[in-house]
Amino acid sequence: LPFLFPQSSGLYEYKIFGGLADCPPKLCADVYMDLDFRKQWDQYVKELYKKTYDGEEVIYWEVQYPFPLSNRDYVYIRECREMDVDGRKIWVVLAQSVSVPQCPEKPGIIRVKSYKQSLAIESDGKTGSKVYMYYFDNPGGMIPSWLVNWAAKSGVPAFLKDMQKACRNYSKST
Repeated sequence: LPFLFPQSSGLYEYKIFGGLADCPPKLCADVYMDLDFRKQWDQYVKELYKKTYDGEEVIYWEVQYPFPLSNRDYVYIRECREMDVDGRKIWVVLAQSVSVPQCPEKPGIIRVKSYKQSLAIESDGKTGSKVYMYYFDNPGGMIPSWLVNWAAKSGVPAFLKDMQKACRNYSKST
């Protein structure tokens, strides 16, 4: 799991390269973009929805953190594009936190104000997908950076396993 260590925050930025066997890229992208379905398979989702503010589609996501930590929430924009690069179909998803006055912080929940993600998915040449993801967030609050980094290091592989299982179950649920 290669990563960069930015000195300014003490937190890792993650670059993940991997594969999801038996999950075609379009299916991966569909599962990743389907917020209603994510509520079914992602155990950490407390609240997740899209809303339009001033003509821009914004996502609100509250993540359940284990006791005694406070939950975190994200307000962000996200876009998915299917691209053709020299005959290769690649699905690209970009997401970034935004500040929206109509979506104020909630008491007892810590707002993640610094979040960025880039995701690219393409065929592995067989029945699965190759996946590249860049990810950074600063969860804020009083969590030691070593604990944040440990959680991300173990949480990312677990997320990919959950995502692969969700891909297998997606066609059954839609």
